[in-house]
Amino acid sequence: MTEQLTCFKAYDVRGRVPEQINADVVYRIGRAFAAQFSPKRVVVGFDIRLTSQELCAALSRGLTEGGADVTNIGQCGTEEIYFATSHLACDGGIMVTASHNPADYNGMKFVGAGSLPISGDTGLFEIKRRAEQSDFGVASACGSIDFADVRAAYISKLLNFVEVSALRPLKIVCNAGNGGAGATLDLLAPLLPFEFVRVHHEADGTFPNGVPNPMLEENRAPTTEAIIEHGADLGIAWDGDFDRCFFFDESGRFIDGYYLVGLLAQTFCEREPGARIVHDPRLLWNTQEVVAAAGGSAVQSKTGHAFMKEAMRAEEAVYGGEMSAHHYFRDFYYSDSGMIPWLLVTALIATSGKSLSQLVDECMTAFPASGEINRTIDDPQALLATVRAKYAPTALAIDETDGLSLSFSAWRFNLRLSNTEPVVRLNVESRNDEALMREKTEELLQMMA
Repeated sequence: MTEQLTCFKAYDVRGRVPEQINADVVYRIGRAFAAQFSPKRVVVGFDIRLTSQELCAALSRGLTEGGADVTNIGQCGTEEIYFATSHLACDGGIMVTASHNPADYNGMKFVGAGSLPISGDTGLFEIKRRAEQSDFGVASACGSIDFADVRAAYISKLLNFVEVSALRPLKIVCNAGNGGAGATLDLLAPLLPFEFVRVHHEADGTFPNGVPNPMLEENRAPTTEAIIEHGADLGIAWDGDFDRCFFFDESGRFIDGYYLVGLLAQTFCEREPGARIVHDPRLLWNTQEVVAAAGGSAVQSKTGHAFMKEAMRAEEAVYGGEMSAHHYFRDFYYSDSGMIPWLLVTALIATSGKSLSQLVDECMTAFPASGEINRTIDDPQALLATVRAKYAPTALAIDETDGLSLSFSAWRFNLRLSNTEPVVRLNVESRNDEALMREKTEELLQMMA
């Protein structure tokens, strides 16, 4: 009988341990990955969750019994799997992680050769089918397992994005959220002219200070308080597998990821005249204006790492950014990194002589935004139809690249179904009119009640 695996999502695998994901499920996924792609060598690694090492061992057993050799790089961040897959010229990479999900969850993220993402459109659902049906075939031989330490090469790769000698001393609050970022920060710290104030620094899979997810407002206070207490120049916080990083200015104010996309886009456009920049459709006016003013070309992509990376490769874009704090770099295998963005921002502070607030305030005033608001909706399609009927007749532009985006002269919004959670996500922005943005946000939220 076929077992239905509920841990498969649009871009990855994620579920509660042991009900949805366990050693047996992960073993079968390893076998299925090997059967689907016939890789010669696969890189594996795991995050700081208490179940991750055990699940990585089961995954490795599935891969090797499927005929693949496995290179285990140990406890790491997701971007280290992206790095190692290309750096070691492997045929695939699998990270055991549930990122910012609760402590009793785990999961996996997959890439192919060249760190190309594997998602529902590129083989993930075939892996699901094979794992459910135990459709593995017979491997000609069992693979082997070896271990590699790529951290020195990875750190060198990160530092290639900035001119270290041009950086100036800064005091930086860093909140790893008891996730994996602390270990990488400790490797970078001796090579940089910064003083780091470490908050929730030690990796601890029990998450004693809450799930590492700075998108949650209740998780931001420790970073803000440390910035104020220590008189820091800025603050940085990461999610559990540190493929996203979040910024706080010198006053402790949280800076929405949307404005970092514009800031980094501008930086790359100034470095490379005519550069192409990929952005998601949720919030976009600031990014489009900044890129145009810097002589670049802004390209819209559907939300989600697989779509963003595909668009970046198609456009040969130098940088891509999502308002959810995923930042993608051509020179990092078109992959997302939670370490490169803050290195670039500290370099920008050094070269501009401006504080982080001075770098973003003008854009925040010019394009005030609601931030992403999530609501659980019983009938999301009916909601989209109702919203469209109300607003579409007077809209200047309608875009359905990802959900429903309607633009007017002074404001716009995007309403979309999540690819990973049973919620509807709303984003609203305006042109230099915070009161209008708040009014329209409330108007839409009443329709979502």
